[in-house]
Amino acid sequence: MLYFFVKAVISGLLVALVSEVARRAPGWGGLLASLPLTSLLAMVWLWQDTGDEQRIADLAASTFWFFLPSMPLFLALPFLIKHGLSFWLALVLAVAGTLALYSLAFWAAPRVGIRA
Repeated sequence: MLYFFVKAVISGLLVALVSEVARRAPGWGGLLASLPLTSLLAMVWLWQDTGDEQRIADLAASTFWFFLPSMPLFLALPFLIKHGLSFWLALVLAVAGTLALYSLAFWAAPRVGIRA
């Protein structure tokens, strides 16, 4: 249980650090947010938990394929806000679009030979 708590604290501190940097300098915050820090942490935690290299390779490949449908969110959200939608409505619409693209990816992945 202590190990889980340590993982949660380190991961949470990373998110808090990114948001603090973004508050002071949005460009630098964007750079930090764009780094695959969460994925890297997940791979490190998975390695610590299992030592299974194949499982980590599968996680990395899945992360790549499911990153693709999330990319439009980062275009849609600023577009919607710049065109007058409130932050919360823009966020809900962007997330809904992303969920739709994830659903499409889950449906299409096995049909094109991607194991998800």
